[in-house]
Amino acid sequence: MTDKPLAGKLALVTGASRGIGAATAEALAAGGAHVVITARTSGGLEELEERIHAAGGSATIAPMDLTESDSIARLANAISGRWDALDILVMNAAMLGELAPVPSIDGKQFNKLLTLNVLANQALLANFDQLLRKSPHGRVIALTSTVAAHPRAYWGAYGATKAALENLVLAYGDEVANISPIRVAIVNPGATATSMRRDAYPGEDQATIQQPADAGAKIAALVLDDFPTGHRAKLTD
Repeated sequence: MTDKPLAGKLALVTGASRGIGAATAEALAAGGAHVVITARTSGGLEELEERIHAAGGSATIAPMDLTESDSIARLANAISGRWDALDILVMNAAMLGELAPVPSIDGKQFNKLLTLNVLANQALLANFDQLLRKSPHGRVIALTSTVAAHPRAYWGAYGATKAALENLVLAYGDEVANISPIRVAIVNPGATATSMRRDAYPGEDQATIQQPADAGAKIAALVLDDFPTGHRAKLTD
């Protein structure tokens, strides 16, 4: 017997070098899951791995750029060569980009946002679909933003990518709901003290809003729930 409800589970968390991704990985590891953590910055991943191991958890680091050609396929091949199933996929990696009026959106930067925030997540689902189907309790968690459903001036580029992500992930959830145990949830963390939030609201006192550790704990708790596909969770008001 174990008091760790995620013992024996395998989780993959993207954008895990800091912020909500790192906090979610720590919370999942604390629950007993082995966590594969990926991000572009290896230093942040190594620090996270050390914290997880120091707390008695286990993790594997996979430094990589999700937008690089075949990087996700290579990661999927490496994971499938070591594990039989993927139980939890947390799609957290995202890019804010510049806040600008829609007519002034820079096309090259918009393409970068679309590549990371949308196309990379489709590639994750495509490459990990079979491993997720092999889990008796597969969970896909996609992080979104309020501006996906409630457009806001100057947030058009980022909001459009998050709206596309929601549609993509929920369509996938609908496709697999009746033929597999996979369940998909959309999580809006709300105002959280992250570097992305600081870039968007430079004058905000981040001590007054939700901390990443709180968001991570809530996401880790959510994966244990028997929620229906299409479930939406907002972590703060």
